[in-house]
Amino acid sequence: MTTPTHPTLTAKQTQAERLSELIAQAVMQGDFAPGARLDEVHLAQHFGVSRTPVREALRHLATSGLIDLRPRRGAVVPARPHLDLQTMIAALAEMEATCARLSAEHMTVTEQHFLASVHDRMAALAQTGDADGYAQADNAFHAALHAGAHNLVIADVTASMRRRFAPLRAGQWQDQAYRARCLADHGAVLRAITARDAAAAHAAMLQHIGSAEPAAA
Repeated sequence: MTTPTHPTLTAKQTQAERLSELIAQAVMQGDFAPGARLDEVHLAQHFGVSRTPVREALRHLATSGLIDLRPRRGAVVPARPHLDLQTMIAALAEMEATCARLSAEHMTVTEQHFLASVHDRMAALAQTGDADGYAQADNAFHAALHAGAHNLVIADVTASMRRRFAPLRAGQWQDQAYRARCLADHGAVLRAITARDAAAAHAAMLQHIGSAEPAAA
């Protein structure tokens, strides 16, 4: 089994979160063949960490459907992981679109202004190489929509599903063209919410998440 070179693990994330991103990128880039076993000891040695964060990262990736955890074999790359990814993306798109629709109906003017300020921050970051900063602003934009839906159950479920998907999207933030497209999508959502157009907000978010499928999927 071979593993790719990797950037230094940063203090901004837990080791498990960063490992989840790195392992997800490696699987989706084809660095691990279908059926390959992801050995905890080997991965821990490669990344210079203990087995505990590796085990936590693998468990997290298993919930996303990217890898399988099998009795006596441990973590394994499934033969066709992208089928599960497509199902998860479709579900996430529906949940995020519901939050956008409800936000168009229920967001206060103050909440709308905050959402617009987050979008402005994303615009300032879109042309820079600060992928981590842009990713954080993207999370803030979606978190504002979850809150603006004024439905705690839907907000919690959507946020949880979004966290499961996060490691699979980490590599996309390095692509300036993708950041620009994401910003344009968010602009369409913001305009619909400001206009109180629930149907347009739903459609714009559905399109946004539906087009966010990882490049390798």
